[in-house]
Amino acid sequence: MKPIALFISLLILFTAFKGDKPAYRLYTKEGKKVKYKKMLEKVADADVIFFGELHNNPICHWLQVELTNDLYLLKKDKLILGAEMFEADNQLIINEYLNGNISKKSFKKEARLWPNYGTDYAPLLEFAKDSGLPFIATNIPRRYASVVYKKGFEGLDELSAEAKSYMAPLPIQYDAELPGYKAMVADMQAMGHANENLPKAQAIKDASMGYSIAEFAESGKLFLHYNGSYHSDNFEGILYYLNLYKPGLNIVTIGSAEQQLVDELEEDHLDKADFILVVPENMTKTY
Repeated sequence: MKPIALFISLLILFTAFKGDKPAYRLYTKEGKKVKYKKMLEKVADADVIFFGELHNNPICHWLQVELTNDLYLLKKDKLILGAEMFEADNQLIINEYLNGNISKKSFKKEARLWPNYGTDYAPLLEFAKDSGLPFIATNIPRRYASVVYKKGFEGLDELSAEAKSYMAPLPIQYDAELPGYKAMVADMQAMGHANENLPKAQAIKDASMGYSIAEFAESGKLFLHYNGSYHSDNFEGILYYLNLYKPGLNIVTIGSAEQQLVDELEEDHLDKADFILVVPENMTKTY
């Protein structure tokens, strides 16, 4: 190869591979890039933080662990952890495991854990165990959300008092005009599977998680909640109910999104959360 041709080839090669390939970027809701340290400073003063994840995204799960660790260094025993991925009727089992009353094997056998628990949520629960922190199972048992999907809210009236203790108090205040629930209906209709109870099943989850958080959130403490981003995006979902059950809390949200390029926040994600974690859409998945 002639020197000039070699030079051009090398120039093209180095141009193609110049710069870093970031695994994530953080943005404010206005679309301004923000460093992790600055976000940490902002969220540390909250009463409640919602970390909205993409369930199969490893960067989301990694950053959850990092944020949890850093908030613990700042808050110590004032930090409370909780998650959508654990159902309220498993709280006793969680407490027994955290307190060392039952083995890890017994816990994993008896708790209804998500299939990706070992890779994605075990690090958070183990952190709580090692640090002596409470970990709250905030979600309604899925069997009761299924009742709403099949029968509407009215189906919950048939349940026992004990069953109702694992959810937000009935009757549930429900606003079908909330944009998130309306979008869910529209998407469902576009696929030809119209069921007006689907957003209600989502709402009973949101309400129950909001109620669970409200029971523990208080001034001087920080409740860090892990949930699917759609449960807290656009300051709706769980936030709608938490503000009903316990108004006046200082709430900060972190949302998650995937984009082809991460160097600029796409318009669709503006105002999605106080901070938006953006990850390349070709990022490997945990399942």
